[in-house]
Amino acid sequence: MNSPYLRRRITNALAMVLSTLATLIGLAFLAWILWETLRQGISALDLKLFTKVTAYGEDGGLLNSMVGSLVINFIGIGIATPIGVLAGTWLAEYANRTRLGESIRFLNDILLSAPSIVMGLFVYTIIVLPSTALTHGSTTFSGFAGGVALALIALPVIVRTTDEMLRLVPSTLREAALSLGVPQWKLTLQILIRAARSGIITGVLLALARISGETAPLLFTSFGNNYMAINPMDKMSSLPQIIYQYANDPGDAMHALAWAGAFVITMFVLLLSLASRLILSRTKVSHD
Repeated sequence: MNSPYLRRRITNALAMVLSTLATLIGLAFLAWILWETLRQGISALDLKLFTKVTAYGEDGGLLNSMVGSLVINFIGIGIATPIGVLAGTWLAEYANRTRLGESIRFLNDILLSAPSIVMGLFVYTIIVLPSTALTHGSTTFSGFAGGVALALIALPVIVRTTDEMLRLVPSTLREAALSLGVPQWKLTLQILIRAARSGIITGVLLALARISGETAPLLFTSFGNNYMAINPMDKMSSLPQIIYQYANDPGDAMHALAWAGAFVITMFVLLLSLASRLILSRTKVSHD
């Protein structure tokens, strides 16, 4: 056998072995993390977890943190979804193959990989500090500020997903609609977005799963609250923040509550991931 072919086969075999080994190592750590979360979390589950607030300490639960997480996450996804879908639609249909569109995609990718703590500090600077000064300290940290920080994290995910899903819609669909005299705005709203809606909804659900476990931005924005808070302008507790707080506590009972909170977040993210895959599997947009 010629030496070039032998060298290629050896290189290919070595690459396959290394890639398989890397995959197995990653899966092993993932399985380890999931196993520990399930084992420690299930053992810490209790009825008081869903009926009492964190003000009771070791004898309390996580009810206010769960409610706070829902409020903050839905504020964030409620802000990011319309802006992200509109921006992604503009990139795909009006700025496709333009220098401006490519520049915005590049900036969006940078925002996509930006550290979440930077988003928290940014929102702290533009919302928390001004609201403190304007209200003379009556409104400082708030659930709304936390929602804005999470919206900045979810926004690039939704923009990228909407852009990619719309660009996957066959160009023949556009040509057929335009040849019949359909206006561009009606083509976009009633045909293209409808054809790509499963992918767009999937992107929104994945963005929601992405922000559900964020801790750092909330430390600078919503801060935390040991009591039930529904008003978005009040300080508000959240599961990631309370997990971080309880994990740093020396007591075993607090660690158990932290594991229970981690289990709840894991199950929430798992359900969102399964829902997104179910939606995407029902309607697939094919390549042109």
